[in-house]
Amino acid sequence: MITCKFSTLLGERRLKVADVCRATGIARATLDRYYYDRVKSFDRDVLTRLCQYLKVTPGELLVMVEQGELFGVSEPSGGNKP
Repeated sequence: MITCKFSTLLGERRLKVADVCRATGIARATLDRYYYDRVKSFDRDVLTRLCQYLKVTPGELLVMVEQGELFGVSEPSGGNKP
């Protein structure tokens, strides 16, 4: 599953969503979806502007994680898969 690290990046930089909204012109509702990781599809223009503003690559903003890692559940390692 792909997850968005927008909120983490803002926290590290001590930025607010309103700061990003003013600087990039991206709608607040759109930024809120990225902040709360509720994006259903990723718009190239939005990703470009966010990456440029935050000075990160798309791979630093969007990361692939295993489903179990999202909930702190590790996959069984016993090899008992059917």
